[in-house]
Amino acid sequence: MFAKFLGVRPARIGLVATLYDQYTITHLTESLMNVYTNEKASKSNWQRLNEFMFEWQLEVNRIKRVPILSIEGNGNNASDILFRFPENYYQKFDTFVIEELRQYVIVMNRPQRIADNCFLVVGKLVDEDYSAQLPQYFIDNCAGKLTRFVTNYMPEMHEEGYTKYTSNTENFRGYISTHRCDIDYSAMYKPMEEVFIQIGKGKDDDPVYKLPKCQQVLVENFLQVREGKLAWGKSNVNKDGQPTIYDNETGRPIITSEGIIPQVERFATKYIFSKLTVAWLQKALNALVLKSDKKLGNKYAMICNTLMWHDVQRVIDVFLKDRHTDGDFLWSKASNGYVSAGATYDTYVYGGNTIGFKLDSSLDVEFPDRKYAIMVDLTPDTKTGKPAFAQFTFKNGEFIQNKILGVGGESGLDSGVVSSRVAATKLVAFGYAGAACFNPYKSVVLMSNKQQNPWL
Repeated sequence: MFAKFLGVRPARIGLVATLYDQYTITHLTESLMNVYTNEKASKSNWQRLNEFMFEWQLEVNRIKRVPILSIEGNGNNASDILFRFPENYYQKFDTFVIEELRQYVIVMNRPQRIADNCFLVVGKLVDEDYSAQLPQYFIDNCAGKLTRFVTNYMPEMHEEGYTKYTSNTENFRGYISTHRCDIDYSAMYKPMEEVFIQIGKGKDDDPVYKLPKCQQVLVENFLQVREGKLAWGKSNVNKDGQPTIYDNETGRPIITSEGIIPQVERFATKYIFSKLTVAWLQKALNALVLKSDKKLGNKYAMICNTLMWHDVQRVIDVFLKDRHTDGDFLWSKASNGYVSAGATYDTYVYGGNTIGFKLDSSLDVEFPDRKYAIMVDLTPDTKTGKPAFAQFTFKNGEFIQNKILGVGGESGLDSGVVSSRVAATKLVAFGYAGAACFNPYKSVVLMSNKQQNPWL
């Protein structure tokens, strides 16, 4: 059944992937053609470090906050306050805010080094009438309280200034791993395959057994194997780029690479609830909006296990029933636009943003006794146009199919040159795949406490 999709040279399985929308990560990468091939000559916005490694940069623009070590003085009547910080960050005439008090302080001296991890600055409270002062309870418990740079103010004939880095990037690294599935059939079986399938169907609605075609079984198993890696894979490569597992017999390295969900869980905002309510969904959505580049017009997806899926439908049924639905929200790199997701997704517009709900049965295996969902921002990057999720592979390396013909050939009745003296044929499906969540910070995990009777 897959011959019309795969063709003579099955370099891609994007069309086949659309038939298996239960494989969420495959659907969001392969079937939407959000795939980057590891071509040496291509110029792209990701770095190819070597054949099985890829790296990309993310502008996190993280706000710098410096904790307080100690405070001496309360600043009453414009008196000096001695602040000690663990690093040399605030300079003369810098103004920072004590976040808990919303109190502004201007630095009046160059930092004095007390130790490698202790720098002293003299500050004054910023106010209009000398009445501001730090409360004593705060001074006594100031260790670890956070401060944040706001601005600087210069006197007349100022002589120097300083620069604060307000933009920073992080490097992310992923690896391409190898996956393979084989299936064998004898020369005697193949001519009778259709007969066995018909017998298996039985009469009317009473099947005797289930027997799909060999190639169908092979493709389905390969997709399942690859989806497990793309979604749940865990990396075994250390910081030096060396795998920690090797074949005992040959000593060859085995590279295992990280999937999308571990990447997301490492950086996501997490909420744990006892009972799902609209308030919890709104809180998760608000957290996702705050992380988005823009606050309106975003495309969000909520990937749920079965327990969460039914709970979501129950909670938002009345709340969202009257809202506008929209099925066109998935970003495809190939089409350079949004494509229709079909009836599998239920999507709604809420607060100027579109959110879609997707059931993924693989989450049931990992979380059988709790409600679990991942909310991710599928809006492409505003600067680079990169999709939220992508798959990395080699050119024509997503799906490679080979046949080792034995006596009887592919049909079991063929004459000609064969590769084995055994009266059987082997079908091989293998491929290379790596997964990347280009901005794992734009995500929220929503889960319930463990439940003894989750369906009650």
